[in-house]
Amino acid sequence: MSVLQRFAELANESLPRFAGALLLLVVGLIAVRLLSRLTRKALKVAGIDDHAERLRVHDALERAGFGRSLSRAVELALRLTLTLVVVFAALSLLGLAALEQSLNAGVLFLPRLIAAMAILLVGLVLGGFTREWVERLAAQMSLPPSLPPLAEAGVIAVFAVTALAQIGVPTSMLAAVAGVIAGAAALTFALAFGLGSRDVAREASAGRYVSGAFRVGQRIGLGELRGEIVSIEAASTVLETDEGGRVRVPNHMLLDSVVAIDGDPPSGGVPAGARRV
Repeated sequence: MSVLQRFAELANESLPRFAGALLLLVVGLIAVRLLSRLTRKALKVAGIDDHAERLRVHDALERAGFGRSLSRAVELALRLTLTLVVVFAALSLLGLAALEQSLNAGVLFLPRLIAAMAILLVGLVLGGFTREWVERLAAQMSLPPSLPPLAEAGVIAVFAVTALAQIGVPTSMLAAVAGVIAGAAALTFALAFGLGSRDVAREASAGRYVSGAFRVGQRIGLGELRGEIVSIEAASTVLETDEGGRVRVPNHMLLDSVVAIDGDPPSGGVPAGARRV
């Protein structure tokens, strides 16, 4: 058999499969494009972008580089997945035995990859929520400014390790690192919260003693400050000064400082450090 005859036989055998693969690829890519667009329009009609905006999913998508549209992100993920499926199916029609096992493994890997991306997106969203909550708490209790990003990193690290495990990456070492990060974040938060709440507890405790030692309408003097008590709150006492202004005095100062009292003190005596005038 001549070389030309052998080439002709191979061409006759391969051309139908090549034409079928090419046809499947073209038709499949067109179908993928139409299906992904229809999916995005359906998601928009369903209001998924509005719900994602309220849940601040768009913030996580923007930080990840996908823009501020969940429907667009779903469209891209669907288009990428279906495109790979079409390409794998077209290659399988060529009858390349060497690629068959790899193609099957690639098709089975796609669902795990999508699940891992979804897990990571949830981690980014929850990490953003955690950061905002810790930022508000830090502003109220004067906690360290490094605590909010550390809390966010801890949450994202846990979900990132889970996502890597989903796609089959060995995560024993990463899980240990994530555990250390999460533990460090929890310990830092506990210490900062304890130190911050100590002052709040001190003021609240002082408020109970002040409310028993002073009364609204009584005139007191604290250093150069002199005025009438307008209200006694849990952490501070409001005075109306002789100039007509109002100042808020932390309750612990009324216990730790020498206070001048005009008029009769309330029943129960005066706290240590106070004196009559």
